[in-house]
Amino acid sequence: MPRKIRELVRDLVKAGFEERSGKGSHRNYSHPLVAKVVTISGRDGDDARRHLEKMVQEAINEVNQWRKATDT
Repeated sequence: MPRKIRELVRDLVKAGFEERSGKGSHRNYSHPLVAKVVTISGRDGDDARRHLEKMVQEAINEVNQWRKATDT
């Protein structure tokens, strides 16, 4: 069962991403440690597409890798 958009947004915010301006139903999230911006489109109650779930997970993993690298 696909996750909801609101769940992906919650995961991004929990990982330290901040919302930037977007146009229409698009929301952009950035993080100081990650070079790329994650764009989420759709309403909070919509089902997330697989590529969007994968993109969010990759961005969160990148933040975690940076944190591990700086902790050692």
